[in-house]
Amino acid sequence: MLGAALLASVVPAPARGDVRLPPGFTTHIYVTGQGFDPGRDARGIPAASTLVFDDAGRLYLGRTGRRYVSVEADDLFPLFRVPLGGGRIIAGAESSFLHGPPLRNPQVTAIRGAGELLVTTFDRERRIGVLYRMVDGRAELLAGGTPPDGQQPVLRQPEGVAVAPSGELYVADRDADAVLRLDPRGRILDRRYLAVRRPRVLAMDPAGTLWIGADGDAEAPWQQGTGEIWCAPREEPPRLVLRGPVPAALALAPGGHLFVADRHAPEVFVLTRDGRRIPFGTYREGDAPRALAFAPDTPATRQAGIANDLFVVTINLGAWPVNEVVRISGPFESFLRERAAAGP
Repeated sequence: MLGAALLASVVPAPARGDVRLPPGFTTHIYVTGQGFDPGRDARGIPAASTLVFDDAGRLYLGRTGRRYVSVEADDLFPLFRVPLGGGRIIAGAESSFLHGPPLRNPQVTAIRGAGELLVTTFDRERRIGVLYRMVDGRAELLAGGTPPDGQQPVLRQPEGVAVAPSGELYVADRDADAVLRLDPRGRILDRRYLAVRRPRVLAMDPAGTLWIGADGDAEAPWQQGTGEIWCAPREEPPRLVLRGPVPAALALAPGGHLFVADRHAPEVFVLTRDGRRIPFGTYREGDAPRALAFAPDTPATRQAGIANDLFVVTINLGAWPVNEVVRISGPFESFLRERAAAGP
C-alpha cells in the first residue's frame, strides 16, 4: 500500500529546461524523492551511479548514498527497485522501494535471464571485490570474494559487467586495470581479456561487440583527466575508439548505437565505431548526467509507453548527494539514421 501511494503521487511532469535536446525529444521526471538532502532541501533520491531495467519494466538503482565527499566513500548502501511507471521516494518511508540487503559500494550492472540481477561490490581497504547474482532480493556469490590463504583475490574493484550472447560475463576491474572474462557460472576464462587503465563501464550489443569506458589517468570519475572508450568486436582485436572524455556511463540504443554520458562536459553523445561523436544532449545550469539505460522493448514496457526510451540519472544544480531519474522520449531511430547518413 505504501509503494502504491507514493507511486500515485507522481505526475510525469516535464523536467526543467536543463538539457538541450534535438527537436522532437521531450523529458519527464521518472523517479525523484524528498528529504534525502535536508541541508539543501534539494529534491531527489540518494545519489545513484548505475541503473538497469528488467523485462517487467522495473528499474533498479545502485550505489545509493553519497559516494564522494572529499574522498571516495566506502560503506554499506541499499539498492532501490522502482515499479513500472516511476515513483517518488520519501526519506524515512522508502522501505517498499528497497531491494535485497545493503551491500558495500553496490552497483547494478546487468539483468541476466529471467530476472537475475547482477551486482558488483568491493571493499576498498581490503582490495577485495564480489560479483553477486540476485534473485528475488537474495544475493548469491557468483565470483570473487575472500580468496584462500596465500592466493590473490579474483576481483579487487569490480564495477561494470556485460553479458555476452553466449552467456560469458565481462567484468571491469578498475583496481586491476583489466577487463576479465568469466564463464556463465563465474569461473575465470581470462584474467586480462583487455588491459586498460581504470575500466569502469561496459556495454554489450546483440552481435557480441563489447564497449569499454575507462577513467584512464583520472583517479576518480569526478576528477579531470583523459578517459578512453574501447571497442572489442567478437573474434577481433580490441581497439581504442576515442580518447578524451571520462565516460560516466554507456548505453546501447535498440539499433546498436552507443550513447555516452560525459559528466565533465557535461553532455550525452553518440559514438560511432569509427570514433565520430554525434551530439545529443547538452546540460546547463550545473546539471550533469550520471548513468544511462534504455528501457527494453517488452509487452510490459510497450503497454506503459516507455519501451526504447532513454533514462538518465541526473545531477541537478550540482547537488551531488541526491539525483533524479529523467526519461527522454523521442524519435531515436530517425534521429540516428539521419545523423549517421550525414557523415562527419
